[in-house]
Amino acid sequence: MRVKVVCAGGGPAGLYLSILLKLRDPSHDITVHERNPEGSTYGWGVTYWRGLLDTLHEHDPESARAIETSSVRWHEGVAHVRELTTRQPGDEGHGIGRHRLLEILAERARSLGVRLEFEHGITPEDLPAADLVVAADGVHSALRTRHAGHFGTEIGTGRNHYLWLGTSKVFDAFTFAFVETDHGWIWCYGYGYGPESSTCVVECAPETWTGLGLDTANDADGLALLEKLFADVLDGHPLIGRSSGDGGSRWLNFRTLTNRTWHRDNLVLIGDAAHTTHYSIGAGTTLAMEDAIALAGALHEEPALPGAFRRYEQERKQALLSVQSAARHSARWYENLPRYIHLPPQQMFALLGQRHSPLLPHVPPQLYYRLDKAATQSEALRSLKRWLGPRLARTVQARASRR
Repeated sequence: MRVKVVCAGGGPAGLYLSILLKLRDPSHDITVHERNPEGSTYGWGVTYWRGLLDTLHEHDPESARAIETSSVRWHEGVAHVRELTTRQPGDEGHGIGRHRLLEILAERARSLGVRLEFEHGITPEDLPAADLVVAADGVHSALRTRHAGHFGTEIGTGRNHYLWLGTSKVFDAFTFAFVETDHGWIWCYGYGYGPESSTCVVECAPETWTGLGLDTANDADGLALLEKLFADVLDGHPLIGRSSGDGGSRWLNFRTLTNRTWHRDNLVLIGDAAHTTHYSIGAGTTLAMEDAIALAGALHEEPALPGAFRRYEQERKQALLSVQSAARHSARWYENLPRYIHLPPQQMFALLGQRHSPLLPHVPPQLYYRLDKAATQSEALRSLKRWLGPRLARTVQARASRR
């Protein structure tokens, strides 16, 4: 049955959904509206893991091959703490420029007959008539905000400040650098996304941010200070901020967004409009595209929108439980960095890799390290760790809620 679809937002979620719907039924009338000009984007590079690539190959091999060809990969993590460095093997990670990813998806969507309307955002007041309206317009979604009470939107703001930058330094591994200053610790995450470029996300506690004067520094002075602080890991390469025409390089506090329900009448939320997870787990793009896959599948399997929406929402909320838990614990690990940073580098890096664990915040770090090391050789200890962590976390959360 031919369906008219209007999608607000030309990010990975909206574009990939339009591709999958057209592949299911070429007769669908699909328009993607994007408020920004074509080719303009932010975010430098994005990360994903091998599991997503395998899933993309299952659903659309053509776009998957283009994404894989345009990506860089790494198999190691590197942590720099003061003058010490430790390197460990890890899962295969991938990086791709956000601009290139959107270019691939836009080209594929057009080839299938999707209309792309750039510099044409959608607001609740000028919503085109359609059978299905998809809000893929991000964390600040205008379509969701109009009905925030219905959706049960809740937003929590993280404590730390962060800044999204690029650099011409090409990291050969996923790189962490922790620098101690007179005002506390500041750190960065760096990963390559092309032959000449990397993403570099800088983060610090609020007292460090103000103590270093980053709250009042202009873009040029702020970048110069950060380049000095991270000179060892940058090897003389510059940090690159957004242009002033794009609003400049802004320090932010991460906003964790949840919604009680993801649909209203013929309107459905997808990607960051529906949920966000802390950037430190590198899952945003993956979750957006997995949303698109689940929604396309539900719309194909269910004859009416209400049933399709319920199926989509139930599937994705269940899949998000473990990811959102990991993201919360990861964010808190960095907010409590002084608890871990003075460990020997090998131990600190090991616990950095364990930052998703609900058990870690409640066990002395060195004891946790020894238990985790022992658990690698004992299935009984691994099972105990998996059983105990969530239960302890729920108990602590319940006590906190009663205060």
